[in-house]
Amino acid sequence: MALRCIVSVLRFGTPRVAPLSTAPVAREQSAAGEQSAAGREATPGCRAAEGARPPLPVVDFGNTQEAYRSRRSWELARSLLVLRLCASPALLAHHEQLLHLTRRLLGQRLFDKLMKMTFYGQFVAGEDQESIRPLIQHNRAFGVGSILDYGVEEDLSPQEAEHKEMESCTSAVEREGSGTSKREKQYQAHRAFGDRRDGVISARTYFYANEAKCDSHMETFLRCIEASGRASDDGFSAIKLTALGRPQFLLQFSDVLTKWRRFFHQMAAEQGKAGLAAMDMKLEVAVLQESVAKMGIASRTEIESWFTAETLGVSGTLDLLDWSSLIDSRTELSKHLVVPNMQTGQLEPLLSQFTEEEELQMTRMLQRMDILAKKATEVGVRLMVDAEQTYFQPAISRLTLEMQRKFNIEKPLIFNTYQCYLKDAYDNVTLDVELARREGWCFGAKLVRGAYMAQERARAAEIGYEDPINPTYEATHAMYHRCLNYVLEELKHNAKAKVMVASHNEDTVRFTLRSSCSYQGGDVSAEATSATQAE
Repeated sequence: MALRCIVSVLRFGTPRVAPLSTAPVAREQSAAGEQSAAGREATPGCRAAEGARPPLPVVDFGNTQEAYRSRRSWELARSLLVLRLCASPALLAHHEQLLHLTRRLLGQRLFDKLMKMTFYGQFVAGEDQESIRPLIQHNRAFGVGSILDYGVEEDLSPQEAEHKEMESCTSAVEREGSGTSKREKQYQAHRAFGDRRDGVISARTYFYANEAKCDSHMETFLRCIEASGRASDDGFSAIKLTALGRPQFLLQFSDVLTKWRRFFHQMAAEQGKAGLAAMDMKLEVAVLQESVAKMGIASRTEIESWFTAETLGVSGTLDLLDWSSLIDSRTELSKHLVVPNMQTGQLEPLLSQFTEEEELQMTRMLQRMDILAKKATEVGVRLMVDAEQTYFQPAISRLTLEMQRKFNIEKPLIFNTYQCYLKDAYDNVTLDVELARREGWCFGAKLVRGAYMAQERARAAEIGYEDPINPTYEATHAMYHRCLNYVLEELKHNAKAKVMVASHNEDTVRFTLRSSCSYQGGDVSAEATSATQAE
């Protein structure tokens, strides 16, 4: 079955998985004065850093002289000029004509110098590994880390982008017209939103062309990782999964994961658990078995074999993490992956069959991810997996989680991205933190507000599904800080945990949370204050 293939390929390596139990896990309390912060052991599989780095000063963003002390006066003047120009509606409306006129008047050489002194100087670190090194080292001297991000996009017309998107997001069966898509509307390609660049100004967009192009993107990412490793001993590099493979796979896998989670919530509602936070929903296994048997998904004997003390502990209840684990290859449930359609009352398969070529494309995508993660591990670079549109994101998050299971054993190397403008952001963060705690790997995260709000709202309204975005900016702001404070509190009460969080809005503000719960030499309360002021 196709999903069995996905799950088996997903498992880049066999993770060290603790038995999934809904029984509370006792937190180990360290005795006062037992060990120094640097000498504490981390959560199982997550070792404390061997050597403590010299503390960096806490930045008071309310003090502009201190906050901008790494910038020279002329750089601040350039920033003011460039950002004012970028905020001009008239300039933005006619920027192509103005650039063309300036190039014709100055000539190519002077035009290039002007751009490098102004716009490129403001937004671009450099053109190659050597040119970026001075800026990275200068920033590092002031406690500012770097995230290398490849920013070049293809010059496609809206029509070309739309054609590529529709071609790469539909299966062979759908394109041939011999079958209709079983996916929900949100996870189907729609021509009106084929150009994913529309309405997005702060994120790169990749369109699938062929496997060779994906290999080319991978090679570019590898060079970025190598450059980050050479320029700094604690650098970051960012990647996008839509650059590494056919997005059809991301759509189909996202549809599977969403339906499987929704099935859990439907059964939670039947047990009177609707409306609870994700980690508070604990279903009675006996009642759940009865419901699944009545649906005719499998025989009672088979169902009982899924829910055993070995897989669920002895609590007699099951939570969303336990439920999600049931679609792994560790159980026989994968061959029964059907869910009831609440409108028709019919059982439907979770995933349509891949063609042989589509399965190969899926495998290559996962292999490219593995190559990038291994390179990042080899050169000591943290790898950030960027978030993308909500119809891709469930699959992106799950694939990133699988990489974390393999590569985040000793320290956080793979970082997932959480978009706090989403209504389910808090549930996603809390579930992943809890999963990392249960399985003994290091949780790494980047918290952002999000870059696709206008596009997401328009798509949901046009196609007819629930808007996934928080209704107001204030709600997103509250969600952002709720997620941030949850992670900080998790550290505060579990000092042996080792978590790294990279948090940014439009300007990137990175901070590191180590086993001592320190923020650049400050304490936990200073972290929350500084992060708030940075916004």
